This record gives sequence, structure tokens and C-alpha cells, in this order.
Amino acid sequence: MKKLVYVFSLFLLATAFISCNLDDSKPTNVQDDDTFAENFGSAVNRDFIGQVVDVDNHPIQGVTISIGTSSTLTDSNGIFVINNAPVHQNFAFVKAIKAGYIIGSRSMIPTTGKNNVKIMLMPYAPLETIQSDVESEVSIYSGTKVKFDGAFQDENGNDYSGVVSVSMFHLTPSDENISKLMPGMLYAQAFNNSEAMLQTYGMINVELRGSTGQRLNIKKGHKAEITLRIDDSQLATAPSTIPLWHFDEEKGYWKEDGLATKVGNKYVGEVSHFSWWNCDYPYPTVSLTVKVVDNSGNPISNVGVGLTLSGATFPVLGYTNVDGIVAGLIPANQTLTMNVYSDYSTCNSNNIVYTTTIGPFNTDTILPNVVITSTANVLISEVQGTLLKCDNTNVTNGYVVLSKYGNMSFSPVTNGAFSFHEIYCSNDTQFTLKGVDIENFQQTDTIAYNFTVPITTIGNLQACNAIDEFISYQLDSQPTVFLVNNVAAYQLQTALTLQASGQENQSLYIWGNTMSPGIYDSTTFIMEGYPVGFVDSTTPNTMQYNLNQVGAVGEFVDMTFSGTYNDQTGVHTITGVAHIRRDN
Repeated sequence: MKKLVYVFSLFLLATAFISCNLDDSKPTNVQDDDTFAENFGSAVNRDFIGQVVDVDNHPIQGVTISIGTSSTLTDSNGIFVINNAPVHQNFAFVKAIKAGYIIGSRSMIPTTGKNNVKIMLMPYAPLETIQSDVESEVSIYSGTKVKFDGAFQDENGNDYSGVVSVSMFHLTPSDENISKLMPGMLYAQAFNNSEAMLQTYGMINVELRGSTGQRLNIKKGHKAEITLRIDDSQLATAPSTIPLWHFDEEKGYWKEDGLATKVGNKYVGEVSHFSWWNCDYPYPTVSLTVKVVDNSGNPISNVGVGLTLSGATFPVLGYTNVDGIVAGLIPANQTLTMNVYSDYSTCNSNNIVYTTTIGPFNTDTILPNVVITSTANVLISEVQGTLLKCDNTNVTNGYVVLSKYGNMSFSPVTNGAFSFHEIYCSNDTQFTLKGVDIENFQQTDTIAYNFTVPITTIGNLQACNAIDEFISYQLDSQPTVFLVNNVAAYQLQTALTLQASGQENQSLYIWGNTMSPGIYDSTTFIMEGYPVGFVDSTTPNTMQYNLNQVGAVGEFVDMTFSGTYNDQTGVHTITGVAHIRRDN
């Protein structure tokens, strides 16, 4: 898949390049935060779920997440959940802080339901050490640089003298992780206090630390000169002057603050302090809401929705939440190409599963549902199941993580129930699930499955750290049975056998004549146990055995099974999961 520019926080579709005329004169600064905040709408409470990762896409535990007056820490999966956070109808600001990393954040238009947030934190990595009271210059390989006059102060406004550690990061518009790395979203307050959406020509983050690690900044009344290299793909269309904007780390949006001038292939400007700085064009906006569904109207989560303006170099991309929705701001009165992308995989040459032209719009717009239809290569499945506590009751405060192709999507649990509607590739059907019981600090193991059409039945997962091998099943409408004793998985010649037992003589054995992952029926696998009974190819049944994974000795064998079967008492329905380390 071609690199995509992610200048879209999870619910914000920013613009691609739009040509416009810019008045080089600086307007009178009438910015007023209280007046600008009137754009945010009334106070509301909203629910959030999200993940914080490092630049290698690994989860980061122990990150402090704050949304308004609510806060929490990320867990071992990098996940956080905050419910009933105080935000506004049209604006929410999520901040992520952990020692050793540059502060991360995401701003968005919150929706009802669970808002999905993705943040990538950059490590704090000093690039160079300079001395106060001495003019100096710090640069990186691209030619992006900062010139200091030597005057610094601490966070309390006191003059600072001594060594200064400089961390600098240039975030280019072509960086495929820009939407996760950039702060907030490309939403801004112009000099005249109006709202603006921004098209970035590059951002720079500079962080200054003193000899004891304290944060520093440019001394009040002094300036530093920043030079940002223009991305090669934007050089031909880059204007001769462009507004500068700084990110307000307390408010969560950008503020217009000066001009930069094009000098060769770089923009040069002066700044009075450091956080993030951005070279951007401002545009008038309207809101757009997009919902992606399957043929039955079920929402499809975690797919990319990209918008590209005619003549733009890069599309911009956002991900649907668990309700299949992305909503935010787009350029008014412009025609855009909208693509829906499958996950990073090999479904087709460009991963586009839907494309159309939309706009122009001059008012806020809700599009008709975007319907994705299965093809020979691209399929859709509903993954559904129940997450249980250690005591076999439904989890009421938790989530389930679905991982495929190196990406994750999340489903909040509603009275134990979870579901995903996922697009996947016919040539790569495997995914994994992990369930977390937040209230009781318990979680399941990571268990492998394979998608099936139209529904992938998971059955019951138990969030209980002490249990990492089990067979569980639900027979008819009876309570779920967890078998955690005498658990074994072994190979006899070319045959696989899974077994486990529980209380009151409960037991289950599943054996078959294959060790190869795949989907099988009762001609391959036989099930026997108490009180289940005996089910083989001579028994009237619709059983399906999905052998998802067969690991090496010491690794896990994963199977799901579901269907109906007949015995002397009638027709019975069973769904189950086996997750067992292989013994031989």
C-alpha cells in the first residue's frame, strides 16, 4: 500500500492541498480563548477507549491519560478506557504523558458511543547540547534547523544559565504516522479568532532541558529562527509566504502566530517560544459524517477512509470506530475523492475496497451509508462472543482487542458481549483476540482464530490470568463450562487430540486425523464428553471445527467449534473454545 498521510485524528478528516491567495500582511491579533471556545458547543460527557504505542508500534504501559478532569493509566496493552469524561459537543482533548517521551495528544469531535483514540509517543532524545549566553545552531540531516540567541528561562520565568539539551523532531507531511504523532488535530484559531482547518507543509517539535532535566524555553522578549525543509512533493505548490501556528498544549488546538518565508526549498521564520510549530494554510470548513457498513447495514470498524482533493499529492486517512463512523471537518466547496481502504495486507494492489467522488459541500453533511460488498479477495465477517470474569459472570467493564495484519481494533464489552465487523483478505484469515476485565484487573491470553463468513463465532472468553490453558463451551442456554483440569494437546501419528476435564465429572475430548490449521466438519473431527455426549460423522449435526493454530511443542493449539447436533434428547447447540499448550 502506498504511504498515506494521516493528518486525521480518529474522528477528523483534514484537507489535502487547496490553492488560495494569502494576504502577506499580518492581521490584527484579536485571539480570545473564551470567545473561541464558544465554537465547541455545550458541555457533555463522552466515553473513550484508545491505545498508546511507541514509534515501533509497541504498546506503552503506565502512560497518564487525561481528558478534561478525568484521568487514568494505560494498561499492559497500552489501552485506556475513560467513561463519562467531561468534554464538549464539538471538541475533546486527550493528553498522554510519560517520562522519557515527548507529550502526545489527540483532539477530536467526540461522538456518542465509545470514541476510539490512537496516539504514538516519540522518545525524548536529546540531539545536541548547547550553552546559554552563546549564539548556536542545531540542525538535522534534512537541513531543518534552529538558531538560538543564547537567552533561556525555566518554567517559572527565571533566567537560566548553563548547558541546554536540545531535542528536535521534524514531522513531514509524507510521514505515514503523522496522524498518530502530531499533537491535537489540524484545527486552529486564526488571528481574527475564526476557526480554521490547516494543510500542513511540515511541523517541528523542539524541547529544551536544563542540567537537572528541567524544561526550558526561549527567554521572554527573545526569538529563535526556525528553518523547515519543504517536502519534495509539495515544493512546486508551496507559497512564497505561509502562516506559522503553534500548538497550545493546554487548550488542544493550534494558534496562528507569525509568518514564514520560502527560501529555496525551505521555510524560514521566527518564533518566541517552543512547543510544536507548524507551517500551514488555513481554510474554511464544513463538517462531514461518514458511516461504513456491510450489505446488511452492520457497521464496519477499523477501516481507513481517505479523502483526496484533485491535484493533491497525498490522501488523508482516518479510521472508523466501532460504530463504523468517522466524522469531522473538510474543506468547503471542494470536490474530493473518497476511498475506503482495507487493513495493511495483500488484499489487492492498492488496498482500496471502495471509491467514489463526493462534494462540493457548502453546509454540514451526513453522507448516505457507504456499503462495502464482499469480493473474491476481500471478505467481511462479524466476530462475536462473550467475555466472562473468573467467576463465570459477564464482564461489565472491559474490552476485547482484535489484532490482524499488525493492526488492532477494540470492542468495548456490553454486559459481557463484544462484536467486531471486520474486512479481511481471503488469503490471510488469521487474527487474535485478547479480552480484559478492567474492574478486576484480569485478562485472557492472546488466542488465535480464523475469520469465517458471515459470522465468526467465538463463544466465551474468560478473563482470568491464572488460567492459560482451557476448553470452554456453552451447551444450549446453560451456563458456560470451563474445563481447566487434566488439560492436554498431543499428536498421535498424524492425528490431533485435545482434552480437558472439570468438576462433577465434566470432560471433553476432541480428536481428528489432521494437524493442519483449517475449517473441518465431523468427517475430520470427533467430539465426546460429559454431558455433551458423542458426535461423529454418523450423528446428525452441523458442527464446524475451526483449527486456527497448531504450534510447536510447548506452544499453543487454538480451536473454536460450533454447531448443532442430535441425540436421544433432541437437538442441541454448542459453541466452544480450546486453548491448550501442545505436549508432544
